[in-house]
Amino acid sequence: MSLFCPTCANGLLISNDDGQNKWACQTCPYEFPIAKQMTTRITLRRKQVDDIMGGDEAWKNVDSTDAPCPKCDNPKAFFMQLQIRSADEPMTTFYRCTARTCGNQWREG
Repeated sequence: MSLFCPTCANGLLISNDDGQNKWACQTCPYEFPIAKQMTTRITLRRKQVDDIMGGDEAWKNVDSTDAPCPKCDNPKAFFMQLQIRSADEPMTTFYRCTARTCGNQWREG
């Protein structure tokens, strides 16, 4: 919450003189005593996070290759390539383990 000085329209700051809190202007002598507690609490809703990889739909029609899973040592993995950096950088390869019990995902590059 911001309050502004009615005299010069600058922002007011909270100052404490003699144990009394007050709104005070930095450029003119305006002061306004704070008589009661001025607080509000607003609980913000978290934004829904989009899956940047496209979720399970992105992995439906991908090919598999010989790439051992670092988690379960399964010798095959699904893969797809995406350009996630600038155009002059190489594409990033994303892998997903083909073992149904594992499903580990990792990337290369």
